[in-house]
Amino acid sequence: MSSLDGPVQTPAQLPILSPAGGANQIRVRAYNERLVLSLVRLYGSQSKADIARRTGLSAQTVSVIMRALEKEGLLSRGEPVRGRVGQPSIPMRLNPDAVYSFGVKMGRRSADLVLMDFLGQIRLQLHKTYAYPLPDTFLDFITSGIRELEGRLDEKQRSRIAGIGIAAPFELWNWEEEVGSPKGAMDVWRDFDLHAEMATRVPYPVYLQNDATSACGAELVFGVGPSYPDFVYFFIGSFIGGGIVLNSAIFSGRTGTAGAIGPLPVRGKNGETLQLLEVASIFVLENMLRERGIDPQPLWYSADDWIDFGEPLETWIQDTAKALAQAIVAAASIIDFSAAVIDGGFPGWVRERIVQATIREADLLDLQGVVMPDIIEGAVGAHARAIGGASLPIFARYLTDQNVLFKEVEYAEGT
Repeated sequence: MSSLDGPVQTPAQLPILSPAGGANQIRVRAYNERLVLSLVRLYGSQSKADIARRTGLSAQTVSVIMRALEKEGLLSRGEPVRGRVGQPSIPMRLNPDAVYSFGVKMGRRSADLVLMDFLGQIRLQLHKTYAYPLPDTFLDFITSGIRELEGRLDEKQRSRIAGIGIAAPFELWNWEEEVGSPKGAMDVWRDFDLHAEMATRVPYPVYLQNDATSACGAELVFGVGPSYPDFVYFFIGSFIGGGIVLNSAIFSGRTGTAGAIGPLPVRGKNGETLQLLEVASIFVLENMLRERGIDPQPLWYSADDWIDFGEPLETWIQDTAKALAQAIVAAASIIDFSAAVIDGGFPGWVRERIVQATIREADLLDLQGVVMPDIIEGAVGAHARAIGGASLPIFARYLTDQNVLFKEVEYAEGT
């Protein structure tokens, strides 16, 4: 078993070392190993001198740690960097093939299963559409999909799978009418323990997180997070959701619902008060297409391959932009975010049009007394929810800063 296994402890939580050391020394070593991996993930290739400077650890301690991580295959050597004097430094980087994890996105119209590597890159993926999500349909897709993806890996690769992270919307039964399911069909989710049920079907640790929070976490770690320590995040899926990042950490609030931006009040076309999700959600576009006799199914075939639906798409983009601009001004009136990040389950060209339209709409609002954030595109893209889910096992097992991403993570050992 790697010394990285087990719960993470911060230095303040670590017990004082006894003269005999023993378990306490193991905990310190495990924390330091996680710390080194986290720094290399955050800053890219790092030499032993870089790590010693950033951590305050002695050069000898850093050397021992990095040799151990290299031996385990978690770090790999880069090309030597020659300075003016002394021996060349050897930068160490994360080995992308050291660890894999499965990420699952459960949406109201489709599900995704991805295999992600240690650097956050998707290696393999599967996609399924449905009229509305039901437990058996979803679980069968994931369990059969995992077997299919495992079949594409060799034995060594399979042994490096850290777990499964599921990004799913909560309280699915509340949106029965909007997703068009038969009355009462979604009630099955009320007493269904998705986390526990999945854990009985797979041989890996299972993690569960809200889908919008997972997408926000992916943006924080793999997207614009390093450039913007404070941002409000909007992810436009079947229903819009989001998150709040403060001081480079997701802020979930007292009840864990901070950043649930869907209920934000905005003005509609006729001056009526609506919730943001009633305007800036893909289900609204879906309904607009149906009203015009256009098949909306291409919305769900592939988030990366939408067709241009013409007038209804442009109308939806403009309506969405007006609502997002109001939401951003409201958010900026409370917290001086450095950025408002917009992403969603659609191609980059749709995201770009929404962001540009939102910038124009924000300029038309009364901004007196409001310090506006940069309104920018998300960098992770349509698969942000699945990538955020796949990050859960990796951060829990290998890195110190998983709480930067996920503060309320459910965990269970698979059987």
